Amino acid sequence: MRIGLLKESGLETRVGLVPRSLKKLQAAGFTVAVEVGAGLSSGHQDSDYNEAGAEVLSRKEILGCDIVVGLHFPSGDPVQPGTVLVCVADPFRHPQRVRDCCNNNITLLSLDVIPRRLTNAQGMDVNSSQDALHGYQAVVHGASMLPKVIPMLTTAAGSVRPAKALVMGSGVAGLQAIATANRMGFSVSASDVRLSAATQIESVGGRFIRVDGMEDHEDASGYAKPLSEEVLGQLNEAVANEAERSDLIITSARIFGQKPPQTLSATVVERCQPDTVIVDLNADIGGNCELTVPGETVVTNNRIHVVGEEHLARRIPKTASAFLSNNVTDLLSSLSEDGNLNLSEDNPILTGSPDGDPLHVPDMGGVLVCHNGNVPDQHTRLQGLLP
Repeated sequence: MRIGLLKESGLETRVGLVPRSLKKLQAAGFTVAVEVGAGLSSGHQDSDYNEAGAEVLSRKEILGCDIVVGLHFPSGDPVQPGTVLVCVADPFRHPQRVRDCCNNNITLLSLDVIPRRLTNAQGMDVNSSQDALHGYQAVVHGASMLPKVIPMLTTAAGSVRPAKALVMGSGVAGLQAIATANRMGFSVSASDVRLSAATQIESVGGRFIRVDGMEDHEDASGYAKPLSEEVLGQLNEAVANEAERSDLIITSARIFGQKPPQTLSATVVERCQPDTVIVDLNADIGGNCELTVPGETVVTNNRIHVVGEEHLARRIPKTASAFLSNNVTDLLSSLSEDGNLNLSEDNPILTGSPDGDPLHVPDMGGVLVCHNGNVPDQHTRLQGLLP
C-alpha cells in the first residue's frame, strides 16, 4: 500500500511524517509519497524526502493514495472512497467527521483515540507526545513575557525571591509544565481533581494544592471526569489565593472529548497582580480561562496577559513533528502485514480492550473509529453522538 503525506494548512507548522521515519515504513512494506512542501515549516525539504525514498506529488495525487496521513482532519478535501485516513479527527467533538467517513466508505484511524493504557500503544500516543511539548512550551513562552527574573538570585545589588508559577491540571501537559517551571527556578504549585495526581505533581517538583473533602474524579481510562458545579467551585476557590500570588499561571485541565472546564474566572483574573501571565493550553477547544480568546493574547486593564495561542507545540515544529512521526510510524508498522494494513477487530489498539480485561474502558473502542461504513460496536459512546 502507498502512504500519502499531506501538507498541513493555515498556521500549522508540524508535519505527520519526517524523512527519517520512511526507512521503517519501507521496511514494513509500504511505499511513501509526500505532498509538495509538506515538511518545509518543520525544516524538511522536498529533497530530504526524495533522498529517503519518497515521491513528491501534488495534493490531488496524495489524496488518491491508499493511506492518507495528516495531523488534522482534511476538511473540504475529497478523500477517495476506500482510503484509510490517519489523522487527529477529534471525533467526540466533531462526530460529523465520522459520519462523513462512514457515508463515503473511508476508514478512519483517529490518532487521538489510542488506548493510552496499553503498553504496546504508548509509542503511538499522539496526545501524550504533543501535550508534553505544549506544557514545555507554555512555560518557555510564558516566562519570556515576564518582566522579572525567574530563579532566586543573591547579588551584591540585592536578593530576589523566585518567581511563582501555578499549574492548573496535571495531565501530561500539566506535569511537563510543572517539571519545566521547576527546572527554570520557579516556585511551583499545582492543582488537580484527581487525588492520584498528588504524587506525580510532587515527583516533578510541584506542591499539590489539597482541598478538604475532595474525591478522586478520574475515569477508567485515566482522564479527569466532569465536575459538578459545586466541586468545581470549591476547587476554583482553593486555588484563587494561589493565583493572586502567582507570576505565571498555566491552565491545562481537560476532559477527554468534551469542552474543558472553566477553572479560571474573570473575577479571579482581576485579583491577580499586575504583569501576571496566563497561558491557556486549551484555547483551541474553548479554554479554561473565562477571558481566553483563541489565537489572541488579551491584555486586561491591570496588565494581565491571557495567552490564547493555539497548539503551542507549533513553536517547536522540528521536535513536535519528530514525535508525531514516531507515533504514526509505530502505529502503521504494527498494523502492517507485508505492506497491507491488518484491521482486525481483535486488535485492542484498534478496538480497545475487551470487556473483562483490566484495561477495558466501558463505551470506548480504539483508534479505529470508522470502517466499512460503520463505527465499531465498542465505540458505543461515539455512536450515541453521531448526527
